[in-house]
Amino acid sequence: MQIQINTDNNIEGQEELATQVEAVVQDSLRRFSDQITRVEVHLSDENSHKNGQDDKRCVMEARLEGRQPTAVTHQAATLHEAVDGAVDKLTASLESTLGRLRDRHG
Repeated sequence: MQIQINTDNNIEGQEELATQVEAVVQDSLRRFSDQITRVEVHLSDENSHKNGQDDKRCVMEARLEGRQPTAVTHQAATLHEAVDGAVDKLTASLESTLGRLRDRHG
């Protein structure tokens, strides 16, 4: 499973953040790793240097082998909360999608 992290120009400490995000994604999606070819993570700060409520956004897209990509978005007050929320949504979505496939194919 390849993980690609993208950030906008308003995000500071990009390398350290990318390492942390990659670890969270790897750990959270480990059980799906044989079915996921790539996960793209896009991090942005909607209000730049102004403090705003829930202005950090994380978009995650998982590309499943032989399937349409699954994408989720989560906004929160901090980037870490946005990443955690997005990975939780993505995990739930993948469980639902892959569970339906297992049910169909017995």
